[in-house]
Amino acid sequence: MKIKSLQIDPSDNVQVALQDLEKGESIEMKDGMILLQEDIPAKHKFALKDLEIGNSVIMYGVLVGKVTKPIQKGGLLTTQNIKHDSAQYGRKKTNYTWNPPSLDRFKDKTFDGFHRSDGQVGTANYWLVIPLVFCENRNVEVIRNAFSEELGYAKPNPFKKLVQGLRQQYQGGKKETEFTFETFSTIKSQRLFPHVDGIKFLTHQGGCGGTRQDAEALCALLAGYIHNPNVAGATVLSLGCQHAQAAILKEKLNQFNPNFDKPLFIFEQQKEGTESELLAKAIEKTFWALSEANQSERKPAPLSKLCIGLECGGSDGFSGISANPVLGHVSDLVVGFGGKAVLSEFPELCGVEQNLIDRCVDDQTASRFTELMRAYAYAAEKVGSGFDMNPSPGNIKDGLITDAIKSCGAAKKGGTSPVTDVLDYGEYVKKPGLSLLCTPGNDVESTTAMAGSGCNIILFTTGLGTPTGNPITPVIKVSTNQQLAKRMPDIIDFDSGAVISGDKTIEEMGKELLEEIILIASGKKSTKAMDLGQDDFIPWKRGVSL
Repeated sequence: MKIKSLQIDPSDNVQVALQDLEKGESIEMKDGMILLQEDIPAKHKFALKDLEIGNSVIMYGVLVGKVTKPIQKGGLLTTQNIKHDSAQYGRKKTNYTWNPPSLDRFKDKTFDGFHRSDGQVGTANYWLVIPLVFCENRNVEVIRNAFSEELGYAKPNPFKKLVQGLRQQYQGGKKETEFTFETFSTIKSQRLFPHVDGIKFLTHQGGCGGTRQDAEALCALLAGYIHNPNVAGATVLSLGCQHAQAAILKEKLNQFNPNFDKPLFIFEQQKEGTESELLAKAIEKTFWALSEANQSERKPAPLSKLCIGLECGGSDGFSGISANPVLGHVSDLVVGFGGKAVLSEFPELCGVEQNLIDRCVDDQTASRFTELMRAYAYAAEKVGSGFDMNPSPGNIKDGLITDAIKSCGAAKKGGTSPVTDVLDYGEYVKKPGLSLLCTPGNDVESTTAMAGSGCNIILFTTGLGTPTGNPITPVIKVSTNQQLAKRMPDIIDFDSGAVISGDKTIEEMGKELLEEIILIASGKKSTKAMDLGQDDFIPWKRGVSL
């Protein structure tokens, strides 16, 4: 018989409905039966005992809310009867011990990647064309238009045929005609440079007009993208007078790697003369550099060369019990092999701070996490916001009714391994193991930062459906439930819904996902975001973004 609801931790005073439950239905518990007092939609929670005003709501074994109106045993938890609350956190309290998962299944596994001179290994081989300031966005687009089709990187656009049909309808005087709709084709054009996976053209709205700190953070981010092992080299366009100077970019690159030796071409428009001269030089230099980058080929690499980003977006009430724990198991496997994993989205670690502090390898690492979390929370409160405002309308509708409930589920992506490092935005991953990276909870701002910190694969869980991708790092979309995977197969790469149905365990799904990662990291399979050309890139201006 399928389990209808789940108590995640023995100390919890609520359960999660795994399917729609009806008022009057009896739910079997270890110590008796609970009669449901109202309908409980799937993914939502009901009380395991009578809860009075001021009582704590416990889920995942921690405080996730306070009761604001009495809730009967078997009653539905809503935004009308509970509010966000979370436990206080402080210094590291324990010496954390970790039992890594069995690695036997993967002990002889490798992936085929692009080996860089600094020891990093890319899961792809891209060339970057990037502006230091928004004034150069147009020139980046001109270069894109010059290269994409001619070199075989343009994505087919079936919507052109749809518009052609509509035009013919209009010109022919026809008002209504049924169309058969053609989805995006995954057939690749014939590439001139088959070992270069693509030219990625990034644009943004920064580099000048903001604070000097924003310009410096942008340069650090762009330097991280250039240093990322998935990138062969870069063409950088500068106006010349902006805050984000080429010298700052070079300084950041030197901090990441004093022996940086990738081809890097920087063109300053105010020195080059006309736009035509600038563009001609940039295109010619880039073309011949692409021919050199094409000499690289994939070679076997150990799984310790994986650096995985752990992200969630469009989360639902199943995220914390299916897809996120599956990512957590993958993280533990990769860390067990000596690889790197990155957990970001600091507003979505609210309520689990002490757990992460206690997992830090030393007091210095723990203190840095505490300082960054408190500074972020203070900045949010200073403008009249707060972490409690993080859940989106979609989150709330699907059962994540407080930030602490959402955060406790989100933190499951980080598995159980020790926290070896804590990074501020724009810093690059240095140490094997699990690193915490300070980013907003905003999906694209977070994934943008993870690629800039060196992640060569990003795992992205979703319960509602999110079409996010990244220009240089493959993003593997993992659904929390089977219904989503069936409804949106064009964006979902991996379905973890078998955990909810009870057909597979978290560990089984984690191992299956790692097999999928190896295929994608080896270039033997593309992600749905790659097929769609989903190249999302949003730098974080260090304001309040939840």
